[in-house]
Order: sequence, then structure tokens, then C-alpha cells
Amino acid sequence: MAAVNRVKAEDCYCLAVRQAARYVTQIYDECVASVGLRSTQFSILGKLTRKGPMTINGLAADMVMDRTTLGRNILPLEREGLITITPAASDRRSKELRLTKAGEARFLAAAEGWVKAQARFESSFGRERASELRALLHAVVARQPAPADRSLSSRT
Repeated sequence: MAAVNRVKAEDCYCLAVRQAARYVTQIYDECVASVGLRSTQFSILGKLTRKGPMTINGLAADMVMDRTTLGRNILPLEREGLITITPAASDRRSKELRLTKAGEARFLAAAEGWVKAQARFESSFGRERASELRALLHAVVARQPAPADRSLSSRT
């Protein structure tokens, strides 16, 4: 029971990061909604724009997302013709995601909203602080193996 008495919501890193993420996500969702995207879908299209075709597993790992969550986000993109999902050439069991011309156009259209979201966040939080925050968050992800990776490495 002593441990329960020490638990304070205001000290929880997970809660603080998730609340901040929801707040920031709302800003980006609002700014890219006019082109029919959510911020996560914009990020998926952006990854495919920058990196080219990717397997579902590769994209999920790159975005630090589980496959199920990624799956829920890519289905509407496929339905709208923004991406294609085909068997990978290297391993037919893997699925490869490719950006379509329509997906490229939608991404470019949403980029204007993304720029507005960036400016809105920087103006409310401060440009320097926002840059420092982004660097810290990138460092958090870069320093730690994904939870699934840790469980696999502990078995060997």
C-alpha cells in the first residue's frame, strides 16, 4: 500500500507525454482536416513520400506504432486510393505500402495545414522551446528499444 501512496498523477511521465500528445495532435488534426486527413494519416503519407515503398512492419517500426494501430490508419488511405497494399517482392508474405499519385497530391495539399500547425504550436509554446522539446522527444525514442524488441532480446 505504501507504493500506492507515492503515486501522483502529476509525477507520471506517461500521463504527461500522452496529454501533451493529445493536445498537439488536436492542433494538427484541425489543420489537416480540410483535406480529409488526420495527423497520423498525414504522417504515414509523409513517411512514404520521403522513404518510398515500405513494408507494414517496417513502417510500424519507423513510426513506433503497433501493427494493429497502423492497420486501422492505413485502411482508409487504401480505400480512398491514396496508397496501395501489395505483396512485397522480396517476401510475398509481407505487405508493401506504396503511395499513389492521389496520395502524393493529398499529402502536398495537407502540407499547407501542417505548416500552419507547426506555426501555431511554435507561437504558443515558443520556437526555441518547441525545437528543444522536439529534440528531447527524438532522443527518448532513439535511446530506447521498442518494448517488443526488449522482450525478444531478453529471451536470447
